[in-house]
Parts: sequence; C-alpha cells; structure tokens
Amino acid sequence: MKPLEKVEIKWSPEFAYAIGLLVTDGNLSSDGRHIIFTSKDLELIYKFQKSLEINFHIGRKSSGSHSYKKYYVVQIGDVLFYKFLLDIGLMPNKTKIIGKITIPKEYFFDFLRGHFDGDGSFYSYWDPRWRSSYMFYTVLISASKNHIQWLRESIYKFLKIKGHIAKSVNEPVYYLRYAKAESLKLLSKLYYNPDVICLSRKRIKIEKALKVNNKQSLNYARVS
Repeated sequence: MKPLEKVEIKWSPEFAYAIGLLVTDGNLSSDGRHIIFTSKDLELIYKFQKSLEINFHIGRKSSGSHSYKKYYVVQIGDVLFYKFLLDIGLMPNKTKIIGKITIPKEYFFDFLRGHFDGDGSFYSYWDPRWRSSYMFYTVLISASKNHIQWLRESIYKFLKIKGHIAKSVNEPVYYLRYAKAESLKLLSKLYYNPDVICLSRKRIKIEKALKVNNKQSLNYARVS
C-alpha cells in the first residue's frame, strides 16, 4: 500500500467501512484539523489505515484513570477530510449527540460493518428452555439515542427487520439487538462476500455460530 499524506475522499466499500469505525471509535479534535482513531485491537488499527490507504504513526495511550489499559491510536491531520466528516454528520464530542450519518445507499452495509467492528457484539448460546435450541444475537451499540434509532430505521428500510432497542442499566449506552432470524438477514448483508474488509476475530466467531446453527437445523429437519 502506498501511504497518502491526505485522505482521498472517494466513496468505496473500504472508505465506508472506515467511516463506520470513526463513528464508533473516532474523535474529531476541536482544532478543526485532527481526526483521532483509537482501538484496543491492533488489527482494527491496521484495517482502518488500509481502508483509507494511509500509513500514519501508530501510538499508544492509556484510557482515563485506567493507566494499565493501553490503547492504540492513529492521528490524522487533514482539514478537508475533517470538514467532510462534519458534513456527513460527525462532530467533536459526538458520543451522546451524534444522529444521522449521510452514507450512499450502496455502501450502507459496509459502513454498518465498520460500526459493528468498532462497537458491536455477537453472542450465541444454547437456550435451556427448549431442547436443542441454539440462539444468537447481533448487537449494535451507541451512547446516542438519536443515532441508535437512526440505525434501526435505516436497517429496517433495507431489510424490513425491526430489532429491539434497550438502554443499559449500568452504562449510559443503548443496544440495538437482532435475534437469530433477523441476524441471519443482517449478517448476510454485512458479510456479502468472503473478501470484505472486517475484523477477523468477529467474523470467525460468527462463522462458527452459523455452522452450529446450520448443523442444528439439518439435524432438526432429519428428525422431523
């Protein structure tokens, strides 16, 4: 990859993915110039750089009062890119006030995959209430109620799945959860081909769960 001194503002699956990462783990400095991306996952830092075709210095920093928690950080100084991010809906101190992000329709799920990799989760389990019932959930997270509602509405427009929004009891965040049937529709759009850029550990976790689900469904069909 040939590193760029400035970000090329051109929509593509990779560019949209990077915007999703910035919405979750990025920060716009108040100086009107610097964009900072932070992650505890080094692979995500590399994927962010690859998506924007940049190769800036990767630093380390502590998280607040938890000095033992080290995070990786990339800082970009680019006035035009900064203004572009403002225009599509990002802003400084965005955590609780961010709302709609302007994304071309054809790249929405690339953006959403970046959002999911930056601050989403996937979990699965065998439900003890029903024999051989394998459950899993895909979860998107935001501290902004307006943003999580916009995500839900946007996903519904594309896939006609509703999900469920819940506010955390212990943290000031909202969770948009999709159960198994809706997750299957959503995940097929997030990972629409084997080569999409993504965080490998999350994709591997999802693929393992889908294999278990497929096997369980096949066994159920044989018994039926």
